[in-house]
Amino acid sequence: MAGKRKNNPAGSTNSYRGDVLRVLGTLKVATADQIQRIGAPHLTFRHADKETPSKRKQARTASHTGALSDMRKHGLSENGGSTGTGDALRNLTPKGLQAASYELNRPVTEMGSTARGAGSSGASHPMAVNETVIAMLRPKPNLARLAVDPPHVQAAAQAAADSPVGIGTIASYWTEVPLPATGTWNAPGKGGAQADIVLTAPQDGVPLLFIEVDNCHETAEELADKLEKYARFFKRKVKDTDGRERPMWRTRWTAPEGRYETPHPPVLLVFNRVGERNPNLTVPRLQELTRHLWKGDWMREGYHSYDGKIPIVVVGLRNLREHGPAGAVFLRFGRDRPQPLLDAIGNPRLEGVLAREAEAARVRQAEYQAQLRRAAQEQAGKKAVEAAREAAQREARRPACVGCGARLTDERWEAAEETDWGRPVDTHPHVCDRCKAVAVASAAPTPGRQEEHQEPLPEWARQEFMRFPRRPHCTECKAAFTDERWKAVERTGWGPVRMEPRPTLCGNCDLQFESDLDRAWGVSRRQEKHDQEQDQVAAPSPKSGGWFSRLRS
Repeated sequence: MAGKRKNNPAGSTNSYRGDVLRVLGTLKVATADQIQRIGAPHLTFRHADKETPSKRKQARTASHTGALSDMRKHGLSENGGSTGTGDALRNLTPKGLQAASYELNRPVTEMGSTARGAGSSGASHPMAVNETVIAMLRPKPNLARLAVDPPHVQAAAQAAADSPVGIGTIASYWTEVPLPATGTWNAPGKGGAQADIVLTAPQDGVPLLFIEVDNCHETAEELADKLEKYARFFKRKVKDTDGRERPMWRTRWTAPEGRYETPHPPVLLVFNRVGERNPNLTVPRLQELTRHLWKGDWMREGYHSYDGKIPIVVVGLRNLREHGPAGAVFLRFGRDRPQPLLDAIGNPRLEGVLAREAEAARVRQAEYQAQLRRAAQEQAGKKAVEAAREAAQREARRPACVGCGARLTDERWEAAEETDWGRPVDTHPHVCDRCKAVAVASAAPTPGRQEEHQEPLPEWARQEFMRFPRRPHCTECKAAFTDERWKAVERTGWGPVRMEPRPTLCGNCDLQFESDLDRAWGVSRRQEKHDQEQDQVAAPSPKSGGWFSRLRS
């Protein structure tokens, strides 16, 4: 702690010294009150219970006053006179500007001057510029730093935090920026202007905005001459790093280029009514003098084109401080009613046209995608029909088993069609797997060859040895065979097959067939067969020792 007190006798912290560097690096000259309102707005509510306004100001600015004292000891800041109300003005030294460039993350060449001597005449214009920045910023208190404060302090801070937000941060603002119509950025020539404030806050919808602050001391003609210098600067082109000519302001700042128009950056005129001139009379006269700079061309699509024009907007500092950028207090030249800042510097009618075109493009794209989907579905349908037709044709070509009549499976069909140099590879290419197994199993063994052990056939294979695995029907009367007739016409397994002359006829149809033959031949076929069998039994067997026996001996 002793070391800190030795380096910073006023007891300042890094946080408050950083506030001083950021605020003075942007505004060039400011009071401790303005530094506190921008850098630490929560202090405004913490000391609201003091008896007098002077004591409240002294209490809430004490931390930043100590930081300024310590920074003056280190040669970073200095006193720059006082305002008309007696408040001390502070500004940075060249060493302080260099330190502020690190805080603001800006090149030292863009930090501007030290603003020495600004307080010799009360610094009324720099104070109005500072108040304009504060009104545009609308700094919000950090409620976390008021967690232990009384409830009424927290309620007041909460109300301020819930009010409409401002635009950007302190690092979004530049002051006293030269706009050279001739010369360079660092050495501007004659005929150029100097912007009081330049705001770049694309995150809040303001890519680039130039702000001029008037204390109502200038006439409409003087303000029109200043706007003419703005127009000269906006029209000036220089070669960029790629060798192509671009507007000079685009080499330092960026702003989106419009689709149908490329307007110049907007200019906001803020009137602080402390002078003798009445802005209510100055603004109409200024509007007429600068008509050629801001007036757009009406397009048949239903909007004004401001290509190459300067959007000029006016507002009073009191209204700006009260309502902020979100309030409908900004009047753009050529329009009949005040609007919020974003609407005033924009082109709502053109945005509506672009939105309708985007919607129409989206609808067209959706219709095109729908057509593609329908075409894909139709193509898929055609492919499905073609595939079904090919499948039907293939099924029609699928061979049937010559044994059981069943259609061959894909695997069996492919195996049956395989050939080896014109010779079928499969031994039974015209039967299914089941009939092939039956045929292989029922093949007679080769004489003289030792029989290999065979596994017992499954039930389905044993059924294949039967002539009729299921109860047959008569081919004449369609009646089912009786059990006796079924057994009579059936095979007998591995032994010799008892051949029935008409195995496809039932017993009745077989008898009818026999009777028809008897009537046709005049003799019973069954009687003839019986006589033949009796003759074979009655015939004597040949005796041994006949001529055949002698021949064998």
